[in-house]
Amino acid sequence: MGIDFFQNADWLNRERIRRYLAIFAALNVGTLALLVATAHDGIDRNGFLIGSDFLSFWTVGHMLLGQNPAAVYNTVAHVLAQREFYVQEGTYTAFFYPPSFLLFCYPFGFLSYFPALITWIGATGLAWLWTVRQWLKVFSLTPSVWLLALAFPPSLITITHGQTSFLIAALLGYGTLKVRERPAIAGICFGLATIKPQFGVLIPLVLVLTGEWRVILVAGATAIAMALAAALAFGPETWLAWMAISENAQAAMTNGAVGFAKMQSPLAAARLLGMPVTVAYAAQIVIVGGVVLALVRACWQQTYNLSLGAAMLAGAPLTTPFVLDYDLTILVFPLIALAANPTHRPWEKIIIAAAFAAPAFSRPLAIYIGIPIMPLVLIALFTIAARRAITERTSMATAPV
Repeated sequence: MGIDFFQNADWLNRERIRRYLAIFAALNVGTLALLVATAHDGIDRNGFLIGSDFLSFWTVGHMLLGQNPAAVYNTVAHVLAQREFYVQEGTYTAFFYPPSFLLFCYPFGFLSYFPALITWIGATGLAWLWTVRQWLKVFSLTPSVWLLALAFPPSLITITHGQTSFLIAALLGYGTLKVRERPAIAGICFGLATIKPQFGVLIPLVLVLTGEWRVILVAGATAIAMALAAALAFGPETWLAWMAISENAQAAMTNGAVGFAKMQSPLAAARLLGMPVTVAYAAQIVIVGGVVLALVRACWQQTYNLSLGAAMLAGAPLTTPFVLDYDLTILVFPLIALAANPTHRPWEKIIIAAAFAAPAFSRPLAIYIGIPIMPLVLIALFTIAARRAITERTSMATAPV
């Protein structure tokens, strides 16, 4: 097995890819079925509540009905409210989302936990599936959307955690797809995605450089409208309470309260490897700077296109120090765009395959062996996505008129 095996990866043909997808899908479905079948009263055999992170959102929904809304950002009150339903000693699922997300949490207050969890995963999962289908159509790819979704490791992780990742990925993915065709719709999607703002850092940069002003205006108006709606519904003091607790979120990230092995960012990788905080932040800043410079070069004197959009989404997980494996559902869109190209440069196919599969192994490798692989995979994926966008810009600039 020589270097060419990985460099050109000619063995990764369409039939093999379909088989690998079927294997991953079977493993994911089997894992989920085993988790549910061996659970007792919604508690898995490791003692964790199914949809563990969703407990935070569901608790907030119930708190909004019976308490001062600002109390959702009071850690003591939030802990006590959670423990009225589920107690596992030494664990607590924090809530650091902005008040605009309270609009999504409020309906959970009218449902018991598991119906709310199923509704949440079902609705947001279908939105993500539908968006994936739109990307497959645009790039004329034929894999079953269900096979692709069931095989993609972040799908399983999102379901078992009850996280927001399907929703955020659907909003950012559909917004990216519709920038030129339906700028108002794109702007609304980007504005709604500000409920998890750290994944939209690159969007204003790309939109400004490509002159998509209508999308920017609609996105800004949508974000402001959500903020005002939250202030009117739950009181302006909720924004003050959120800003106050955001300092705790920063401290939790820096000190490893979440666990550096669980996070997938360059900062977390540096901290896991024993580097001091200042060095870890420096590494994060350098990588973010590289992502920004690469996108500036790709966007320079170019109109918006989906190659730019794919690079923008591929870079999103690198721009925030607080990113977990379930957040990588967003990568399905740049992976589709890159896989659709009929010609691949050396190493591209193996990088695409690694980026698809790595979320299944990144957390276990980091926890049990102390090896953080995901930041390197993310950097490689962004590099080929940005290179593709830059190459297309250069080709267009040199094309005969």
